[in-house]
Amino acid sequence: MGTQLFNKIYILYQSKHFLVVNKPPDLLINSNDCEKNTVQTILRHQLPDLSNPKLTHEFYFAHRLDFSTSGILCIPLHKKACASLSKSFENQKCEKYYIAIVNGHVEGQAHRDINVAIGEDIRYENTSKKMCTEFESEFCKNSRKSQTRLTVLAFGMYKKQKISKVILQPITGRRHQLRLHCSSIGHPILGDFTYGSKEDQKMSRMYLHAIRIIAPNDFENLHIQTDDPFDDDKFNFQTHLTPMV
Repeated sequence: MGTQLFNKIYILYQSKHFLVVNKPPDLLINSNDCEKNTVQTILRHQLPDLSNPKLTHEFYFAHRLDFSTSGILCIPLHKKACASLSKSFENQKCEKYYIAIVNGHVEGQAHRDINVAIGEDIRYENTSKKMCTEFESEFCKNSRKSQTRLTVLAFGMYKKQKISKVILQPITGRRHQLRLHCSSIGHPILGDFTYGSKEDQKMSRMYLHAIRIIAPNDFENLHIQTDDPFDDDKFNFQTHLTPMV
């Protein structure tokens, strides 16, 4: 996957308390390099009146998305809104939903909970593969209980390969949780070459997108949803199992 340059970020919602954007894939949220192509630097040029030079990264980033993950990113526009939204995330009052395409047909129950502890992988401390599951217990340090709710939406094919479209709801919030949990049940996310197969390195992106968020807070109750970015004929989804959440 080559580095992409983005000039603008699509604004999903804006009020005096929050800015909600649709983050593209393969884009960092912020960096210590103030000129690097990131959400921070793009918004600085796109919405200069909202940039706060007194902040380390110019904006209040109350939650994060992985570099490879696209979708909804809620950015508080003042300190009190940030504290309120952060508290809502910490107390697990927010609901987040991701849409993903995974390798293989996820057979069995259409709805299931994945309960697999996640910890730090001592073999890869200085690489992108920093986390692992309890199934690799001899290498997994400081593992913590982790839970993801999975709903199968449809089965399809891509380049003669079986695939499934799923909705993932993280109940806990561990690093790389969704990617690890999908891999742990034998269905890594398409394009995730960190926890998937070498074949995934040939994909144009990782097929994981934050599609919906419900975020109650003291200022306004956010309920934002994007279109399905993976509603594409190339995936040949013919067996639809469950309506979109």
